[in-house]
Amino acid sequence: MAQIRTKAPSFRRTASALWHSLAKDLFDPYRPELHYMRGPGPRWRAKHAQRTASALELGIAGTLHAA
Repeated sequence: MAQIRTKAPSFRRTASALWHSLAKDLFDPYRPELHYMRGPGPRWRAKHAQRTASALELGIAGTLHAA
């Protein structure tokens, strides 16, 4: 039977791959935190403003923030 020998990766190739990966991670222009939603938008505010106004008229505003 023929013996199969696997060649171990060289130090140069491993170091090069590590450096490439590190440089890619450090200088990647994509920053996902800049794309996340920062809170409720105008439609949410308009919808919930009606509930808050009607609750204030009924005098039960304290029950809305019972968390």
